[in-house]
Amino acid sequence: MSDSAPTAAIDPTVPPSGPGCADCESHDPPGWWVHLRRCAACGHVGCCDSSPGQHATAHAAASGHPVVQSFEPGEDWFWDYAEEAVVDGPALAEPTSHPEDQRSPGPRGRVPLDWRDHLHR
Repeated sequence: MSDSAPTAAIDPTVPPSGPGCADCESHDPPGWWVHLRRCAACGHVGCCDSSPGQHATAHAAASGHPVVQSFEPGEDWFWDYAEEAVVDGPALAEPTSHPEDQRSPGPRGRVPLDWRDHLHR
């Protein structure tokens, strides 16, 4: 891992915005995601760059919050978009991942059968 993330980029007291991508959930009809990322500054949960919406990166660009943490069960790594590097960070407020029974891609019932054809690579 590289150096620690900038202290201003992380607020360990802020809980995640919810169990799924806030932006996918707000669309009509709601979208789906491959993996989830949590903004370390404000808790906004967005979908990864492989997902159709790429909402975590969009949130980082629009908000100026450069650091995210994986929101996948068993993962605790941080990514700094500004540095384009994995960085160290503190433990964030619970929960630290989406529910374990929420599969990837998800959420169940919204993922198209040809989901692999919709991935960004």
